[in-house]
Amino acid sequence: MLQMKLCGDLILREKCSPVEVITSEIKNNMDEMVKMMREQNGVGLAAPQVGITKRFLVMMNPKSGEIFKMINPVITSRSEELAVIEEGCLSVLGPDNLPVYANVTRPAVVTIEWMGDDGKKYAAEMSGIMARIAQHETDHLDGILFIDYLAPVKREMVMRKVRQHK
Repeated sequence: MLQMKLCGDLILREKCSPVEVITSEIKNNMDEMVKMMREQNGVGLAAPQVGITKRFLVMMNPKSGEIFKMINPVITSRSEELAVIEEGCLSVLGPDNLPVYANVTRPAVVTIEWMGDDGKKYAAEMSGIMARIAQHETDHLDGILFIDYLAPVKREMVMRKVRQHK
């Protein structure tokens, strides 16, 4: 049974290593991560958030419900155009046990390549909320949290709420 890691857990700051072989354990972990993501009304979940330092994640298109299971995802291009969208994270919870949200500026469009759990290679250009989720989740694989993009004052406001979560 996988367990959600929360802000302050050092595993969230580790750079994950590539998946060399797609094992049944990885496939099972991804299936369980999809379940956890849905149960917590999330749209993405990366391996380090459940204590695994390997490069894989799951994400969902909130409009269509389509699930993406990405192994060794790489963002190969980012648009110069930026977008400001509110972000939250299942690992960054406030005193109400719900994600804390803040506006984050990121590229509006990205191209991402990955391997599916079927071993096939995929690539997609994503914009809007999908570009946002892809960037947020791939950041997790490099030990980066959305709060790292916030100005110091805003980050402190978010962290004050996080510290009240117990």
